[in-house]
Amino acid sequence: MDNNTAVRIRETAHDLIAERGYFGFSYADIANVVGIRKASIHHHFPSKIDLVVATLKQYRAKLAEAAGGLDRNMADPLQRIKLYLQYWAECVKSNNRPICIAALLSTELPALPEEIQTEVQLHFKYLVSWIRATLNEGSRRGDIHLEQTAEVEAQSFVALVHGAMISARALGSPAVFTSITKGALERFHPSK
Repeated sequence: MDNNTAVRIRETAHDLIAERGYFGFSYADIANVVGIRKASIHHHFPSKIDLVVATLKQYRAKLAEAAGGLDRNMADPLQRIKLYLQYWAECVKSNNRPICIAALLSTELPALPEEIQTEVQLHFKYLVSWIRATLNEGSRRGDIHLEQTAEVEAQSFVALVHGAMISARALGSPAVFTSITKGALERFHPSK
């Protein structure tokens, strides 16, 4: 039960971060959703910083697990990129965790505690490194066309995808995400 409570607290924190950002929720909000006292949250996560850091670490671990699964199970690097985008398109469309919490927190970065800033940066470093490795593999195989270095292309792609999430949210239109990211995929197509 104790470990399950910590998981429920982290998952609730994730949802509240995605909905409201770092400054838009409190332990009282989490206690109401999970159905526990604030003291129970403090037992698992002494401070809000501890909770958000743990939430970001778990979020990055899930990203690494999903990316590893794509690497193992999908030989075509371009298809891996398409599946990554498809995942986010479905999230945005269904409004089920429609934004990357690291992207959302990055918009608050200057005001965030240093420990959280570090976790946000580690998330982006991991994601860019996975995209870069996937692009490099696809380029070597002739499956992906790169106009610039894989590093620049990976940084541009990550910025475009996360910007598309923010734009789709701001405009209340999942179609915005799809139309923006479609162009990113077309850019990588080897027939260019």
